[in-house]
Amino acid sequence: MIGKDWVSERFAEHQGRLHSVAYRMLGSSAEAEDAVQEAWLRVSRADTGQVENPAGWLTTVVARVCLNMLEARKARREDPAGALPPEPETATVRPADPEGEALLADSVGVALMVVLDTLTPAERLAFVLHDVFAVSFDEIGPVIDRSPAAARQLASRARRRVRGAAAASDAARSQRREIVGAFLAASRNGDFAALLELLHPDAVSGDAIGAHAVAAIFSGRAQAARLALVDGVPAAVWSHRGLPKAVFEFTITDGRISGIAIQTDPDLISDLDIVFLARPTDGEPRLTDGEPGLTDGEPGQERT
Repeated sequence: MIGKDWVSERFAEHQGRLHSVAYRMLGSSAEAEDAVQEAWLRVSRADTGQVENPAGWLTTVVARVCLNMLEARKARREDPAGALPPEPETATVRPADPEGEALLADSVGVALMVVLDTLTPAERLAFVLHDVFAVSFDEIGPVIDRSPAAARQLASRARRRVRGAAAASDAARSQRREIVGAFLAASRNGDFAALLELLHPDAVSGDAIGAHAVAAIFSGRAQAARLALVDGVPAAVWSHRGLPKAVFEFTITDGRISGIAIQTDPDLISDLDIVFLARPTDGEPRLTDGEPGLTDGEPGQERT
């Protein structure tokens, strides 16, 4: 048997990936932690003398634990876990193409929110392991007591549902990004008429009620707010010294902005998954009156 130190080191090395697998399978960070802990108990007692691929072996152990949890959830006839929120970040991620990565994550996330809880445990496991984590069907089959061919069929069935949900949500998501982006541009440029076109006649933001009142607040301002995905939804974020300080969340009604909520509570903001979609333009004029979203924001993390 390989020494316990070796097992502990390999588990620590792959723990981030294992948590990601469990999270995608279960849709709950707390349950993912439980699954990883259960997996550790299993591998710490296992005979690892024949293990040649630690990453693959650990992944299958976590997958089996998650499968058992999903089947138990189904047997208890619990309510679905609900929309899968963005996975909590454990480290700063700086992809080569931040906007492309964000759009991909947004697309997959929206689709998963719609369909993951409608899949059977075996379908969910086959799809997540293969399509998200590139595990082969030869490895997936034994985990769900199916042949590799049957595992492939399960993943294919799940994939069709995910793609269908993604296609159905593309138009609405793209429209929201365009509206928020246009609002930020009009706000920076002081284009009052454009703001009125984008705002619903009954728009509300704080104490301001009505399109004219809301437009007056933002016209010529919001200079440093940046377009971002906040928990997968297009929004705007103002950062200072690389840390998000204010989040602007938009309600869209009949293609116009009907509400703008500004979140400044640091504890609540820290729980949000924020992906910036564009950097501020060099040389862009800034206002510095000290209000959220109005002062100069320093370039910071692409993802927080």
